[in-house]
Amino acid sequence: VLEITAEKVRERLAGNVVAEGGETIDSVVAGLFRKKGVTVSLAESCTGGLIAKRITDLAGSSAYFLEGSVTYGNEAKIRRLQVPCELLEREGAVSAAVAMAMARGMRAASGSDISLAVTGIAGPEGGTEEKPVGTVFLALASRADCTAKKYTFTGSRDRIRTVTSFTAMDWLRRYLVTLPDKS
Repeated sequence: VLEITAEKVRERLAGNVVAEGGETIDSVVAGLFRKKGVTVSLAESCTGGLIAKRITDLAGSSAYFLEGSVTYGNEAKIRRLQVPCELLEREGAVSAAVAMAMARGMRAASGSDISLAVTGIAGPEGGTEEKPVGTVFLALASRADCTAKKYTFTGSRDRIRTVTSFTAMDWLRRYLVTLPDKS
């Protein structure tokens, strides 16, 4: 009876079941990277390396994690990721356009198959009416495409950073499940 109920729940939730049993989203993502044969790099701002930590906490991550860079300040975004100064001035560091430029820049610098970037305002200061504390942009760049999405999280600085890192891992999971297995 429980197995039938669990299967019905899985069907209704479709791709929203992140992990089951003793698995975590981090271990699921690690398994998907291995299964798909995809490499990843990261460009992090407001998370300060939390996403890289989640990925590298699992043994064997060197098979798919090439590198990560914490590009907290604009100068680092310009120098390390080739984000155009004009773009930063026009859009601001916390924007979809800058997140995409960060992802593309890291992918080009690292040679990874995909790159994920995050920029945001973790607080407690720095927010504005237009971009309040908790505003976060994630971007994912592949050879073929680059997409970004805006999120607005609430809570303490620590909570915003933690939720952002979880959301980033879920983005990776959702992307990886769409890819064919390596041959």
